[in-house]
Amino acid sequence: MRERNRLIYLPLGGAGEIGMNCYVYGYGPQGAERLILVDVGVGFPDMDGQPGVDLILPDIAWLTDRADRLEGIFITHAHEDHVGALGHLYSQLKAPIFARTFTACHARRKLEEAGQNPGIVHVAGAYPEAVEAGPFRVQFAPISHSIPEASALVIDTPGGRVVHSGDFKIDHHPVIGEPFDKVLWGQVAQDGVQALICDSTNVFFRTPGRSESQLAEPITQLVAQARGMVVATTFASNVARLKTLAEAGRNAGRSLCLMGRAMKRMVTTAEETGVLIDFPPVLSPEDAIDVPRGNLMLIVTGSQGERRAASAALSRGPYLGHEVEEGDVFLFSSKTIPGNEVSVARIQNALAARGVQVVDESAGFYHVSGHANRPDLEAMHTLLRPRVLVPNHGEFRHLREHAQLAVQKGMLGVIAPNGTMVDLSGTPPGPVEQINISRTYLDGSAHVDAFASVIRDRMKLALNGLVVALIVDEDEQILKCSRVVLRGLPGAAGNGADLAGMIEDALAQCLWQLDDKTAIDDDKLKEAVKRTVRRICLREIGKKPEVTTLISRAVAK
Repeated sequence: MRERNRLIYLPLGGAGEIGMNCYVYGYGPQGAERLILVDVGVGFPDMDGQPGVDLILPDIAWLTDRADRLEGIFITHAHEDHVGALGHLYSQLKAPIFARTFTACHARRKLEEAGQNPGIVHVAGAYPEAVEAGPFRVQFAPISHSIPEASALVIDTPGGRVVHSGDFKIDHHPVIGEPFDKVLWGQVAQDGVQALICDSTNVFFRTPGRSESQLAEPITQLVAQARGMVVATTFASNVARLKTLAEAGRNAGRSLCLMGRAMKRMVTTAEETGVLIDFPPVLSPEDAIDVPRGNLMLIVTGSQGERRAASAALSRGPYLGHEVEEGDVFLFSSKTIPGNEVSVARIQNALAARGVQVVDESAGFYHVSGHANRPDLEAMHTLLRPRVLVPNHGEFRHLREHAQLAVQKGMLGVIAPNGTMVDLSGTPPGPVEQINISRTYLDGSAHVDAFASVIRDRMKLALNGLVVALIVDEDEQILKCSRVVLRGLPGAAGNGADLAGMIEDALAQCLWQLDDKTAIDDDKLKEAVKRTVRRICLREIGKKPEVTTLISRAVAK
């Protein structure tokens, strides 16, 4: 009996979390499916869980083991959580990359920065143009989002049509980029949609989404009414918002200055690829110094509280010759991503302490989301009428809510968090296998497995501090503690006594009392030192620090 071909979907990132999007599709006999990869994004660390980590990368070990079956890599849009890991992981994949023009520019830059060949990136045209990749026929269908040229993917296989929504919203007037095209999506639905893999970010928002074009009036009014300098921050990739802000400044008679490398790069790329036209002229930070404060508007990076971005720098003091003062207006034209609340609040409080009027979306209509609210999701469901809906791009609560919504609308809803392989062509479609996946940390230039001890050790050091004890074995096998060094611990005990001195005294007594068997065994000696140090520290400061013991033994004559 001939083995059945199957159509599979496997999220390696982006399902059960927001960010680090990475999705595998396959078609063919079980275990021999030909594969494509959609998006290769990064996640962003926090100091509580991943101290010192630069980026979080998806675990692609399953795909790497099958890289000879990978037909192509398709990038839906240029946000970091969809393209940011491409340069770091491409050497393990070695397949052609396809993206639309604006996204392709960013993909090539990612490869160049990693020393890879940017020529492997191919520009794909918009729907109805198609890319053939093994048994897959893939079309980039324009969709509205908060970055130019975002695309859903229409993936045709012998096992049926899959629509991968990517990040999207329904916006008929997006300022920059293609508006939502109901006719196009009606055409996509005509031949039947087996599965819709769908953005779930805003499934809990029950009001219809708002258009980017609706922001121009309130932002223009805010800027026009300001008397001091105006500073505005938003996502650097939101080119439409940058244009709205810049035009508001120009209409108020203000000179404009962009601050932040990412923002300048986005504007330049958008202009070079033709998606951004008629952007108002901008001054360099140096030239803007001579502009009177009431005639100047800065558009800066750092809407999410990034410590090294321009917003944070301005909140601390002078930056590139500019400084915020009492009476200035600082607009956050953005939504704070969950997890960034503390960092954003820290900057806003620092600005307020300087007398700056801080304005965000809570103070008026100054931001719209790039993701579909619940009514827009339902509209897309109605347009496409998929047999099965698999929620993605969301935390577990988003996936579950979206799947329940699908069931209420008469569809089959399948919850598939990272590592869950779904047979989309099954009878019925559903999960068939659980893949053991982790994640990889980019730590400096090194790739570190999430379960490696290096991050756990760093967290222990951050929480508990470190004591380094140098033990010397002198000629007559007399052990002495020559020095104790403290790191990340108070220098004085609760009674004001020198903590290092107290530890040295306790170690001197401990070493004097050791039996010969322990004294000559390095492992036993280190354990004895560790117990003594922790006992003193717990008694005096309530901490059990990490302990490193360095042993210097005399060389036998």
